[in-house]
Amino acid sequence: MHIAFLTPEYPHASVLHAAGIGTSIKNLAVALVQKKVTVTVVVYGQKESIIFEENGVCIHLIKNQKYKFLGWYFHRKYIQNYLNNLIQKERIDLVEAPDWTGITAFMTLKVPLVIRFHGSDTYFCYIEKRKQKEKNFWFEKLAIRKANAFVAPTSFAGEVSKKLFKIKNKKIQTIHYGLALENFENHNPAVYEKGLILYIGTLIRKKGVLELPEIFNKVRVAFPEAKLVLIGSDSFDIATKSGSTWELMQSQFKKEDLKQVQYLGKIPYGTVQNYIKNAHVCVFPTYAETLGMVTIESMALQKPVVNSNIGWSQELIVDGESGFLVHPSNHSLYSERIVSLLKDERLCLQIGKQARERVDAFFDIKKLGQENCAFYEEVIRGDA
Repeated sequence: MHIAFLTPEYPHASVLHAAGIGTSIKNLAVALVQKKVTVTVVVYGQKESIIFEENGVCIHLIKNQKYKFLGWYFHRKYIQNYLNNLIQKERIDLVEAPDWTGITAFMTLKVPLVIRFHGSDTYFCYIEKRKQKEKNFWFEKLAIRKANAFVAPTSFAGEVSKKLFKIKNKKIQTIHYGLALENFENHNPAVYEKGLILYIGTLIRKKGVLELPEIFNKVRVAFPEAKLVLIGSDSFDIATKSGSTWELMQSQFKKEDLKQVQYLGKIPYGTVQNYIKNAHVCVFPTYAETLGMVTIESMALQKPVVNSNIGWSQELIVDGESGFLVHPSNHSLYSERIVSLLKDERLCLQIGKQARERVDAFFDIKKLGQENCAFYEEVIRGDA
């Protein structure tokens, strides 16, 4: 079996951008290779076109093409032709693409197409109660119509997407993102910096970061020595039109609290684990997600996590057992959960241990790789 992934991102130094989608694809691609599946990853929108191999995965970078008019159409047709040539030459059996921007709209591929619900613009606008541009919905809707079947990282993401796109008579399989657990080992979970609260992710409104100033203030009232470290890219804020969410956040922190906040910006993926291991508590007060890779990475490293309690997160964490689930707008309860962990080392270690056990049970890429293989085979046979 030969599977190709179409993606705008992938974790590699030669690729312009990499985040949760890229990480989840890489984890799966490597796991599939270990199961003797041939894997090709096609990354569009890049500075140059090059082909190389890493971890047994053949990676094609496609240079971003510029057009004087109808670029949204000709760009997709260019990728379609590239894929179809590759399908014939390399005998690819199936292509998987993300839902974001409806990149496969207008494409007619020579093999079955699976779309994975990483999180479409339609999905995020619905979750955030934002008005969506009609063009964006049109692209994503057309892409959905072209697909033979779908994969969702959580049942919540699958059900919401099914409703929004009115999907009928096509299979939606829930298969979680997974981790290569041997790469996520914390042999000293009792060693960490006391009072250090860690957030990892883009600084953007939908991730709930604008709730952190008030939450952190309440935490410091009960635990004055608390520190907050933020890691991730800064982002434009859609509501205020500010060019920097970090600037918005700084204006909302109390002056004394801000002295205890450190924003590191984006750091190399390979160094993120060190920050997670050093953290006392990890927080992800997000409003809009499909699963959240960094949440399960933190859990795998035996860190107590305080997450959002919305939909998808209830499939990751058992509240009070393998982490805490609180609505991001409930600043008092959110801060109380953080403080309870900062003040109770035994509770921290217990929840961290149970978090790892949950990841072992539900997010092991070796098990999930097999589930993906079985699903792909079903689609290729035409049974999905």
